[in-house]
Amino acid sequence: MWTWFYKLASPPHVYRVAGRFVPWCLGLAVPFIVFGLVDGLVFAPPDYQQGDAFRIIYVHVPSAWLGMSAYMVMAVSGFIGLVWRMKVAFAVAAASAPIGASFTLLTLVTGSIYGRPMWGTYWAWDPRLTSELILLFLYFGVIALRTAFDDAARGDRAAALLSIVGAINIPIIHYSVVWWNSLHQGATVAKWGKPAIVMSMLWPWLAMWVGFNFFYLGVLCLRLQGEILNRERQSTWVRQLFSRPGL
Repeated sequence: MWTWFYKLASPPHVYRVAGRFVPWCLGLAVPFIVFGLVDGLVFAPPDYQQGDAFRIIYVHVPSAWLGMSAYMVMAVSGFIGLVWRMKVAFAVAAASAPIGASFTLLTLVTGSIYGRPMWGTYWAWDPRLTSELILLFLYFGVIALRTAFDDAARGDRAAALLSIVGAINIPIIHYSVVWWNSLHQGATVAKWGKPAIVMSMLWPWLAMWVGFNFFYLGVLCLRLQGEILNRERQSTWVRQLFSRPGL
């Protein structure tokens, strides 16, 4: 029953599986993102209050969700690496960190662009914005800490501990608009009951969310392959892999 789990501890097995996922995930990401962008930016009706400025949500909101999701992948992978001593789990955490940091930075940039016409400023020390900025700093801290040690194993463990502790920021980001007075609007899609958005606006958003998830998984698998090769470069299976004709 647990054979599949133990196989995840095998770098060659995970390398091969990740390679199979890359073309499928990236191939599926393209049509979803293209549909979401075209439908959202061209065909979706303008918001009755915000006009066309609301269209930035088709990039901003999926980026925000992916930034938080990628952090949780990093934290959970780090936890698995610490508890079960799985080197591949540390590789997953290392592969996820730069992707999540990129999505978080994109969230902050698009949020600032949106904030200028809506709030009259590019930045405000709002609870949602501040906690999102802390998330970006946590990403930077985890990435820097992993490379701060000469011993890669110590770097992995230190980065895993920081990512686990920093996971407390994820619910703070999500519930900040509920717990404190915030300039940032409340939930419109991820809320109990019916989403507070009409279907003509919701469909392109869902397409972008699905497309961004496929893109993240594809890039994660691609980066994971690179991490595994770098960590296992002295292993026999890696030398055999690159000694094949045509490689």
